[in-house]
Amino acid sequence: MLTRRGFAGLASCAICSLTGFLATDAEAQTAPPAAMPGVKRKILGRTEGPAPGYVTITAEVEIEPGVLVGRHTHPGIESGYVVEGEIELPIEGQPTRMLKAGDGFQVAPGVPHGGAKSGERPVRLVSTYIVEAGKPLASPA
Repeated sequence: MLTRRGFAGLASCAICSLTGFLATDAEAQTAPPAAMPGVKRKILGRTEGPAPGYVTITAEVEIEPGVLVGRHTHPGIESGYVVEGEIELPIEGQPTRMLKAGDGFQVAPGVPHGGAKSGERPVRLVSTYIVEAGKPLASPA
């Protein structure tokens, strides 16, 4: 029997896969994630390390006004910086923060975050991920 919670999780994963949020292990850290409506991602760099079994990925993300980013996690730390615009950033276990150009943020490994929406203008972020090699860069939460 599918419970309400189970259905919500299934629906969430289905939506994420339809919008290209999920990536296969092989593709996850070698190519930009598939397009999600209203979100553009560009991998700026990828380096092995800083420790065996980890990679460091730097990416630019542009989010169109009013777009909601689904809750997700990363298999490592995310350190980000708002280049342009404003964005609401809910991180599980923390109060939701409103970030503007010049603000930085960090999300611990495996901590759900997202649901963010930008203001009246697009928002541009640059994030650096130090994540386990071979795992998808992001997974729905």
